[in-house]
Amino acid sequence: MSGIADLNLYEILDERFRTGRCANGDARLERLHDDCRWAEGPLYLPAWRQLVWSDIPNDRMLRWDEATGAVSVFRERAGHPNGNTLDREGRLITCEQGNRRVTRTEPDGTLTVIADRWNGKRLNSPNDAVVRSDGSVWFSDPDFGITSDYEGYRAPSEIGACNLYRADPTTGEVRLVADGFLGPNGLVFSPDESELYAADTRAGHIRAFKVGEDGTLSGDRVFADCPGVDNIRFDDQGRLWAAAMASGVRCHAADGDLIGRLRVPEPVSNIAFGGPKNNRLFITATTSLYSLVLSVTGLPRVHPDARPQGGPGVGRRA
Repeated sequence: MSGIADLNLYEILDERFRTGRCANGDARLERLHDDCRWAEGPLYLPAWRQLVWSDIPNDRMLRWDEATGAVSVFRERAGHPNGNTLDREGRLITCEQGNRRVTRTEPDGTLTVIADRWNGKRLNSPNDAVVRSDGSVWFSDPDFGITSDYEGYRAPSEIGACNLYRADPTTGEVRLVADGFLGPNGLVFSPDESELYAADTRAGHIRAFKVGEDGTLSGDRVFADCPGVDNIRFDDQGRLWAAAMASGVRCHAADGDLIGRLRVPEPVSNIAFGGPKNNRLFITATTSLYSLVLSVTGLPRVHPDARPQGGPGVGRRA
């Protein structure tokens, strides 16, 4: 079902939200789909004008077609997938909570395991991933998928902690890059990749790290308090947008100040910029997928021509 959600959409908390034209987009949210159990992981594919996202408890990935508005199953029995991204070659990277691993979909539709262990111990339940320009895959590993059978399979943590990791593109080595998290979640690099921002859902804040040339992190600091934060995305003006459950979508200025919010009728899990101009914000919120066209433009996460190789149905499991 599609529809329009009538609500007072924009909440201006700082004049910078107004002067930055953050509140000058669509006046209403458009609901594109509302048949999920818990939706996350939206990823826009410019070359196909499609969006894929995860319906974690239903163990599937869905696909929305921008030209027709049609929604179909992209992948079933998918390992209780969560976060999705593309690597530099246009291959789909997926965090599989249930299978406790990060995978890459190859051109022929087969899956390659990027990471499933650290120091010989099984990962908890990888949540979100980002790919740096050197091809390295960085991912968060909370225990959300092993605390119950709802979003994965209940099991003890072999590592005993929730951390951030980096998978080397050449050697495949999985290295711990940051610890001390209660519930690490969404990740994003700054535009010049000099910093990595990481959401800690249980701590209710966003942490920022300096990224060294050798792939090490330093200078750990709290960028902003953000209760309920899940995933995070930059726009091209350096503002950080955060999916924050009952708080809707929050917009933080470059200094970390909260300057505005988008009100959403359901708790917000994830966001992603997309559309032909990368100014359409896609929002996964509990059972639904929403969107609105903004007057700000998102920072591109992938090359405009990138696509999961092998065609729109690649990797689909019957």
